[in-house]
Amino acid sequence: MFPTRRIKEWPKTALPGTNSVRSSERIERMEEEKSAIAADIKEIYAEAKGNGFDTKILRKIVAIRKQDANERMEQEALLELYMSALGMVAAPSDD
Repeated sequence: MFPTRRIKEWPKTALPGTNSVRSSERIERMEEEKSAIAADIKEIYAEAKGNGFDTKILRKIVAIRKQDANERMEQEALLELYMSALGMVAAPSDD
């Protein structure tokens, strides 16, 4: 009737439950920390907005700063190429 599948056995070196409980507790703790950090970041953006900054642009700057310099230059070149192909900017010069 139903296909039988082999169920993985618990590792023989570990007692059932001990490592999984520790791992799940560590994951839960990290998830709590991640939520706290996300709330802190949200608060910083709200503060920046209150000081007159455009948070959309600020987020873009943070993303750009995370990139490798070569990756960023490549993306900027492609963006300029595509925009010139669409007539949005002058064609790139052949320096």
